[in-house]
Amino acid sequence: MKTSETPSLILDVRDLYKTYRLPRRQELKAVDGVSFSVMPGEVLGVVGESGCGKSSLGRCLLRLAPTTSGQIIFEGHDITHLPERTLCPLRQRMQMVFQDSYASLNPRRRIGDLLAEPLKVHPDVQGCKRSPAEITARLYELMELVSLPTTALARYPHEFSGGQRQRINIARALALSPQLIVADEPVSALDVSVQAQIINLFADLQKQLGLTYIFVAHDLAVVRQISNRVAVMYLGRIVEIGDTDSVLHTPAHPYTAALTAAIPRPVTGLARPVPLQGDVPSPINRPSGCRFHTRCPYAQTRCKQEDPALHPIRHDGHEVACHFPL
Repeated sequence: MKTSETPSLILDVRDLYKTYRLPRRQELKAVDGVSFSVMPGEVLGVVGESGCGKSSLGRCLLRLAPTTSGQIIFEGHDITHLPERTLCPLRQRMQMVFQDSYASLNPRRRIGDLLAEPLKVHPDVQGCKRSPAEITARLYELMELVSLPTTALARYPHEFSGGQRQRINIARALALSPQLIVADEPVSALDVSVQAQIINLFADLQKQLGLTYIFVAHDLAVVRQISNRVAVMYLGRIVEIGDTDSVLHTPAHPYTAALTAAIPRPVTGLARPVPLQGDVPSPINRPSGCRFHTRCPYAQTRCKQEDPALHPIRHDGHEVACHFPL
């Protein structure tokens, strides 16, 4: 279904919820009223501690998991409840890179077969079936894009290192020339030196192909390298969003300030934000009021009673969900 949304937005997410039903009539709100938009060519980093709902959000955006309520508008199309047959053509334009590079690949199939599968399933831009020669040529292009030799196409996933397998996963995501890629912690399982290589590859591909990324991570240092904007999540909700420099250098939410305090940096003699204390509350039984008040060093009575909404605090689009921003 085509909508009359602003055509310049590639993705518009409105009041999105994802609730899991648990035994004993309990509910877990993995995504709790999330709203944001993404422009073409933008890189939005989504950060937060484990269990905050980052991966669930990414899967909902691509319809890999059904949403409970809300709207997902991709390139002007409301895809929230589109039937699979109608959604299938749009899937070519939005892809995902998963965290576990080995589990993402079928160990019994050669790399060439894995990369060729989407090219065989989906028609080309003219709506025609690709010939074997066209598929082979595209496979060679993909290997060049991710800096792997064409001989890799004849090998199996177990014959590669973790970084090489992630390059293969990126190549598979690029096979159908998508506009939007959701990267779900794509470097968290890699060595630090390999992480830098993969992040540089993402950055090079973004510039070369004009891609749009939603880059999910728990490491702010990683997000800082590649993102134009950052959205900080806590217990299923975005608590701060804005330009990367604005959010990381002048955080307005105490949770963001605590996360930035954990980034390794040289000792400068300057005062650092208060480190994060305590554990994340259970998402099944969240605190009343502001969900962060049980760990916040600045919490006041109002924080325990009222749940703050995301609101702008600067003219550059910086928004925060806090009654008493820093």
